[in-house]
Amino acid sequence: MFKPLYLASAQTLPANCDRNTTVTPGETCDSISAAYNVSTYQLAAVNAGIIDPACDNLQAYEVICLGIAGQDCNTTYVVQSGNTCSSIANAYNISLNTLLTNNPNLNPICTNLYPGEVLCTSSTIYVNLTTA
Repeated sequence: MFKPLYLASAQTLPANCDRNTTVTPGETCDSISAAYNVSTYQLAAVNAGIIDPACDNLQAYEVICLGIAGQDCNTTYVVQSGNTCSSIANAYNISLNTLLTNNPNLNPICTNLYPGEVLCTSSTIYVNLTTA
């Protein structure tokens, strides 16, 4: 029989994408984020139009951007069971406001934090993730 042929959908990576990867079967946004030190939010934001914010349309063999030049937060933390936003902010010596600003996918009271999520824990603000 024939081997299946996998073709990535036509997409355009941001012109200023300074690192990328090809999705392998079984990978998730969280596993890619953890492997490459990129926050879950950043991965979705820099690939707007390729993957959706919930990352439920990630395709095997698709090339995705990991970071944009000058706006690439690679100081990250993989959330563990029992973590809170305050405990993570304290561990990285950053304010809760900085943590929330760098991870706008988190709600203001951090009730949507989940184990396996990858957060930007940098003291530098990386909120203006644009592809321009």
